[in-house]
Amino acid sequence: MSSITKTKLKVRDVNVFYGEKQALKNVNIDIADGSVTSFIGPSGCGKSTFLRCLNRMNDTIDEARVTGSIIMDEEEINDRRLDPVVLRARVGMVFQKPNPFPKSIFDNVAYGPRIHGLASTREELEEIVENSLVKAGLWNEVSDRLDDPGTSLSGGQQQRLVIARAIAVNPEVILMDEPCSALDPIATARIEELIDELRENYCIIIVTHSMQQAARVSQQTAFFHLGELVEVGPTETIFTNPRDQRTQDYIMGRFG
Repeated sequence: MSSITKTKLKVRDVNVFYGEKQALKNVNIDIADGSVTSFIGPSGCGKSTFLRCLNRMNDTIDEARVTGSIIMDEEEINDRRLDPVVLRARVGMVFQKPNPFPKSIFDNVAYGPRIHGLASTREELEEIVENSLVKAGLWNEVSDRLDDPGTSLSGGQQQRLVIARAIAVNPEVILMDEPCSALDPIATARIEELIDELRENYCIIIVTHSMQQAARVSQQTAFFHLGELVEVGPTETIFTNPRDQRTQDYIMGRFG
């Protein structure tokens, strides 16, 4: 069985409430391993809310309540016995604005492996850091200044540093919430290339406000509108032959 057909996440009847307000309604989707899935839709339609369900970030919001089932590799991630810290090592997250820690480049990447005990010696830690920076396409630019603060890098480099930090703990899934919205076109192109390289080894889910980006980087696209998952399918189909009129209207720029 090829990796593209293996389902990594099975989402069934997921609802999210913030207090009385329902933010997501009955979301059902299968997300494949070894591929990129894009979430598109107008602002405030539930894309980021749903993304946060996949690593239980909504647990950190007092009035948030999530119902339904999210199965990752036959395991229910909403099971209260599952430690969210362990889950978040398996499901990494990259945010809209690059957020390196106020530490050196080396310590940004070494942070997760240290916490999770992934390296028993300094040599092992150095190897993890180097491998992660290589995978994030940043090693050649920073290898001679690992002691510099992560915040000294350009915006695009900071975002690649954050990706290196996410992959340093060997995640299985990488969530990206509009990872290029704060970047210039050149840095954006570099991150998109990186996403394409990483997808061979990870299940990647990206929220993007750019339909062009979704078309360029993803194999599957899901369109959200007013808290509903309206339609999901192969990216090319969603953009050229959507089944739902709302998807068509959004893609044609009639609202957004």
